[in-house]
Amino acid sequence: MKLTIINGPNLNLLGSREIDIYGNQDFETFFNSLRSKYSNINLEYHQSNVEGELINLIQEVEINFDGLVINPAAFTHSSIAILDSLRAINK
Repeated sequence: MKLTIINGPNLNLLGSREIDIYGNQDFETFFNSLRSKYSNINLEYHQSNVEGELINLIQEVEINFDGLVINPAAFTHSSIAILDSLRAINK
């Protein structure tokens, strides 16, 4: 099984921003722990602060992955384009 994790804007700052809310662990450390815990799953990770780049990554899911975990961050509230691209996935 091959899964991708896609994170949206500012999630590259985990571990260093608003530590009282988000904690002090960066996403790379968390991702490495996921890879260790679920070694039988091929995991990939992508992050972008750019809406169009996120849409391009989402569109690749249909062809290259068995599934997707996404945290579009602030785009959750404002991006119809990301919603449309998620609706196009038939997985």
